[in-house]
Amino acid sequence: MLTREENELLTRTGPGTPMGELFRRFWQPIALAEEVAEADRPPKRMKLMGEDLLLFRQSDGRVGLVEPRCAHRGADLYFGRNEECGLRCVYHGWKFDADGRCVDVPNMQPGRARDNIMKTARIRSYPVREWGGQIWAWFGPEGAEPELPMVEWALVPPENRYISKKLQECNWAQSLEGAIDTAHFSYVHRVLSEEGTGKPVYLDKRQQWIHEDGAPTFEVIGHDGGLVMGGARRADPGELYWRISQYLVPNHSLAPGTFPGEPYAAQSWMPVDDENCWIFTVTWCPDRPISDEELERYDSGRSVHAMVDENYVPHRNRANEYMLDRELQRTKLFMGITGLSEQDAAIQDSQGRIADRARETLTPSDAGIVQFRKLVLGLARDLQQGIEPPQAQRPEVYACHSGGAVEPEDVPFEQVLERRFGHPTAHATDLLPGRQAAE
Repeated sequence: MLTREENELLTRTGPGTPMGELFRRFWQPIALAEEVAEADRPPKRMKLMGEDLLLFRQSDGRVGLVEPRCAHRGADLYFGRNEECGLRCVYHGWKFDADGRCVDVPNMQPGRARDNIMKTARIRSYPVREWGGQIWAWFGPEGAEPELPMVEWALVPPENRYISKKLQECNWAQSLEGAIDTAHFSYVHRVLSEEGTGKPVYLDKRQQWIHEDGAPTFEVIGHDGGLVMGGARRADPGELYWRISQYLVPNHSLAPGTFPGEPYAAQSWMPVDDENCWIFTVTWCPDRPISDEELERYDSGRSVHAMVDENYVPHRNRANEYMLDRELQRTKLFMGITGLSEQDAAIQDSQGRIADRARETLTPSDAGIVQFRKLVLGLARDLQQGIEPPQAQRPEVYACHSGGAVEPEDVPFEQVLERRFGHPTAHATDLLPGRQAAE
């Protein structure tokens, strides 16, 4: 459990908050590249970590992320025109480019006064980069931005990945905690029976092991980028099935379970405000394109990707109780809700917009969550004392693997990682030619 003060520290990310300042020391995914695919289209309203912003692609292809208020009289630039490499306010025609610079003041006569206005009038802007099919933004100190994190999905060809976005109607931290808590798979995602048979249905032995052993044991190892976590369940006699996930500072996780040749998955959480967040979900294959069959599954919501509307709001959400079907719950699905993503959202949202961690009763299965909180709270407190988070300056520590493995029950976790990934903390040294590998 956390004290109420610690919970406030963990969950608040607005400007000036300790956790908000920590988030602002890292490149943050803010949108899908497809959201601003075309130049000179209308700006897109964004709310990120409590700040109202506009996202747009200007005529030369550059993407801008700026505050919405014109420096002249404060009119909302959302109503402006995205034209000729800038947003033009429709009130008096002032125009601002992707860097927030004033590039035109047409309601003044040419001359020194106009030139001075153009030199000094600015709107707040943030650096952005396109990386791995996403738009990333830097909210930290001006000119201090590091290299982008070397996440694996950004290092593969575009045809090898699939990216989606959805709104989550709760605080970022409790949703992330749901992702790194692999014990819940035995319950939240349980299939009770195959329709019409009354018998359990398993896609493979891994699913059977998950459902039959609902009390996995956990190992957590800290590394330069965050934490690698392993949950071990009983498998065939004398063996353990390991589901291995990663938490990467401050708001990314790599999903467990993948065997070689299968698609990998990751998620990133971007706070909208303290009670809502965007979740970016990525599925990728290191060595092959995503297949047509896989694409169809992802598009139809039969995976970790949710079915969403044109505003990236899930079809199953708080307003319609995630289309909970009590008959389905009685006969087929433990939760009575269809879709892995939707099942996760329902149970995470059910904890409240901001979970009250002072009322928790934690168990050994929460080891990863406890270590996550210690790590991220420690980094936020350090930053308050002027100690910068070291992970932000080391993009190579984000090249990590997650997945699954079956090993004899006497093989220690570190050796499981070495045998499965070739590295004692599952860092992807193979992805970093010419770079110093993370240790």
